[in-house]
Amino acid sequence: MTLFRRPLALALLLLSVPFAASAGEDDAPASSVSWDVSAVSDYLFRGASQTDEKATVQGSLTWTSASGLYVGSFASGVDFGEDSPEIEVDYFVGYGFDASDKVNIDIALNRYTYPGASEMAYNELITTATIAENWALSVGYTNDVWGSGTSGWYYGVSRDWALPNEITLSASVGRSVFADAEVAADYTDWGVGIGRSFGPAEVSLGYYGVDGKGRDNFGQLADSRLLLTVKFAR
Repeated sequence: MTLFRRPLALALLLLSVPFAASAGEDDAPASSVSWDVSAVSDYLFRGASQTDEKATVQGSLTWTSASGLYVGSFASGVDFGEDSPEIEVDYFVGYGFDASDKVNIDIALNRYTYPGASEMAYNELITTATIAENWALSVGYTNDVWGSGTSGWYYGVSRDWALPNEITLSASVGRSVFADAEVAADYTDWGVGIGRSFGPAEVSLGYYGVDGKGRDNFGQLADSRLLLTVKFAR
């Protein structure tokens, strides 16, 4: 597999897979099903385009129990070049719980798959700590990054701020570290964005990029760019 066919999928954080937070014991809801559908101007993952810089549609479906256990799936169009898969389908299982009044811990195992290209599939374990509802610290580990047979780590931090007129400002930075420098050079990705709800739609606009090592890894697929997302969720 070449480096350009599958940049490591985690997100802002880690980003494309939804994470569920557990409620307190006194007001724990019954199990529920949630879903979302999004139109995006590009599918960016760790600062690199997964769709050859083209727009696509994404969606996810998640079942969450009252205890904080959840399972689900995420799907998106992809474009890694001629004769490559056209869709990514991820499956995940995780558990979220409140470690304290201000800290929530989420542990998830994600399986990245590409129908018609089983050699690209791999697993990743992701742990996220959400602090005071607006800070998120994440660590991801895979023993088979991009299906290359080598291990990789991802470290991410993000922050949200509430602005006037129901606007949310967000910022994130992440670091990808690889056991084998022949697979890829360690690099940093970053992003800033704003978002707001308009009736049933959640609209966000962000600007994302990587450092010089990331551009060496992915070429123009990692050029800094704007990303527009329109999401409908329930």
